[in-house]
Amino acid sequence: MTPPWAPSSAARSSTTSSGARAPALSTPVRAALRAAAIAVALGVVTCVRWRATGDGGDALVIGLGFGIALAVVALAAGQRPSVPSVRSVAAGIAGGAVLVALAVVASSGGPPGLVAPAAPFGPWAAVTVLVAIGEEAVLRGALFDAAEEAAGLVVAIGASSVLFALIHVPLYGWHVVPLDLAVGIWFAGLRLVSGRVAAPAIAHALADLATWWL
Repeated sequence: MTPPWAPSSAARSSTTSSGARAPALSTPVRAALRAAAIAVALGVVTCVRWRATGDGGDALVIGLGFGIALAVVALAAGQRPSVPSVRSVAAGIAGGAVLVALAVVASSGGPPGLVAPAAPFGPWAAVTVLVAIGEEAVLRGALFDAAEEAAGLVVAIGASSVLFALIHVPLYGWHVVPLDLAVGIWFAGLRLVSGRVAAPAIAHALADLATWWL
């Protein structure tokens, strides 16, 4: 049995044979590696969704799997669910309302009309909310935190917004990148205003739910 005063294996491995302590990775480097790992995991999940969609799988089942996978990535990266503050809820509702209003104004087909997806509204809405929350937990939660710790706020905003735009390319095409990039920056702003990921998650969910009628 190892004596309680003996150095741990991690401590022993950080010491060279000459007795000198090996340099440990700095906090920014560790954060950068964590951000890269999150980005890779998000890319893998997105590619799997793309492949399943191309193979003609059921959109609702694929969306459910995508949302669950995003939740797993967020949890593995250290994100934990919490009760949102009043400030976060208010910011999220206001942010989502702005996006919906802009979508209505930009619509060239007159007033919003009911354009129902193949699935019934209830299951579709549940999956839509799950995916929206999952994307925000990964992008404006885990990735944002890691990127900010590694390289600062500007990089965190840029990285989370660019990846947000890129993960939608397989489904909607490259022409949506400018719009999704702007929306990603808007969500990052909601994260900054509220200090929590709940605000962009709420705004994202509301904006996506509104597409049922837009």
